[in-house]
Amino acid sequence: MTEGLQELVDAVERADTAQDLLQATRALSGAAAPGADPAGITCLVQVLGFNNPGAAVAAVDGLIAVGADAVEPLLQGLDEHNYGARAWAVRALAGIGDVRGLSLLEGALGQDIGPSVRRAAARGLGQLRFGDLPHAERASVRERCLLALEGGRADGEWVVRYAVAVALEALGAPLERHDPHGERAVRSLRVLGHPDQEPTPVVRLRAALALERLGQP
Repeated sequence: MTEGLQELVDAVERADTAQDLLQATRALSGAAAPGADPAGITCLVQVLGFNNPGAAVAAVDGLIAVGADAVEPLLQGLDEHNYGARAWAVRALAGIGDVRGLSLLEGALGQDIGPSVRRAAARGLGQLRFGDLPHAERASVRERCLLALEGGRADGEWVVRYAVAVALEALGAPLERHDPHGERAVRSLRVLGHPDQEPTPVVRLRAALALERLGQP
């Protein structure tokens, strides 16, 4: 670890007020980038478990900036008994878009008590980067995303259903017109766009926009 990074980590660890923690985390997050030192990543993950929403937002921004190298520390550092840390981790993993976060995003969309967390998970399922995955594995991941999003259509919060529509568009956009997964995404969007099945006008409008962008009148 470089001397400069050590100073940033030390500042986070010795912060004794909420404002000091916020400022120290922002400084550490500002130094985050792909290939970042593991000690800095670990420190940002630990901040997610502190009762400081401002610092947690800064830590999430830093972890997203780190990218793929932050995924394993996030997954391994999760405290199942700390709801706040888990919720912030969902946001970070959704922003990173690495398929290793798939299971956590699936669980969050289907089970988390917080609408904002479920919304982040839904959007994250539409932002996964398939990269160099083999074709068969890519199809399997897309299948899991669709299953989770199909369940999310029935979420009791309109903000979550809105995020589901956004994610369905993102999943369907790169697919051929008659791809089975693309057709499923379109069917789900039609459900979200139907006044007899979706009560919230803004969700219906977002679904209609997604269908238009996918070339589906």
